Amino acid sequence: MQALQAKAVLAVARENLAYYDRLLGVSSDRFKAGDIARVDLDRLQLQRVQFETDVQTGEVNVRTAKIQLLTLLNDRTPLEQFDVTGPFAFREPVITLEELHNMALASRPDLKAAAQTVDKAKTDYRLAVANGSWDPTFGVDVARNPPIPAYFGFSVTIPLRISDRNQGEKARTQLDIRRNERLQEAVNAQVFSDVDSAWATLNNSLVLLRVYKASYLNLATSVRETVSFAYQSGGSSLLDFLNAQNEYRSTYLNYLNLIGSYLTAASQLNLAVGNEVIQ
Repeated sequence: MQALQAKAVLAVARENLAYYDRLLGVSSDRFKAGDIARVDLDRLQLQRVQFETDVQTGEVNVRTAKIQLLTLLNDRTPLEQFDVTGPFAFREPVITLEELHNMALASRPDLKAAAQTVDKAKTDYRLAVANGSWDPTFGVDVARNPPIPAYFGFSVTIPLRISDRNQGEKARTQLDIRRNERLQEAVNAQVFSDVDSAWATLNNSLVLLRVYKASYLNLATSVRETVSFAYQSGGSSLLDFLNAQNEYRSTYLNYLNLIGSYLTAASQLNLAVGNEVIQ
C-alpha cells in the first residue's frame, strides 16, 4: 500500500510540475512582450522549486517503499526491474457492522482459542470427578491344585476411599473453568471493541473521501483553471495565481493521504474481523 501511495503522490507531483511549466512558458512570453514585470517572472520561477522538490521527494519515497517491500519479500530483484502496480483508490463497503461482528465471532483465532481453553478446563473437571470415584475390581480364577482336581474362584475388590475423593483437584478445575469463562468473555468483548474501533476509523475516512471526490477535487481543478486563465489575461494578481496552484496541490495531496488512511483502516478492520472483508 505504501508503494502505491508513493507512486500516486509522485504522479500528482509530476502533473503539477508539467502544468506549472506550461504556465511558466506563457508567463515568459508575456514578460518578453512587456505584459508583466521582471520581478513577477522571477517569483514564478522561484515558486517552481516547490513543485520540483515535490517530484524529487516523491521519487525518493517510491524507491524507499520498493526497497522496504523487497526486504519484506526477501527478494533480490534489482530495484530498476521491480515495480508495484494496482489501483490506489477507495470503494464503498457493502457490509454492515452486524455482519462484521458475526464474521469476527466466527473467524477470530483468539476467540476460538479461548473457547478451546474452556472446553479443556471442563474436560479436566470431568477427569477429576472420575479419579475421585470408587471403581470396583472383579476377578475370576480357574486352576488345578492337586489333590484338588480343579477349582473356580471369583473375587470383588472395592477400595474404601473415606477421605480421599480428589476434592482438591475437583475444586481447582472448577475454579479453572470459571476463570477461563471470564477470560473468554473478555476476549469476546475485545473482539467487539476492535471491530467497532476499526469500523469507526474507516467511516471517518469515508466521510471525508466522499466530500473530496464529490466536490473538493472538482472545485480545486476549476479554481486553478479559472485563476490561471485570468492571470494570463491580466485579470488576476500573481498572489491569487500562486494561491490557486498551492490550493490545488494541497487538495490532491490531502485526497491521496486520505485514501492511504482509508486503506490502512481497511487493513485494521480485516485484522479485527480475522478475515479479508474489505479488499
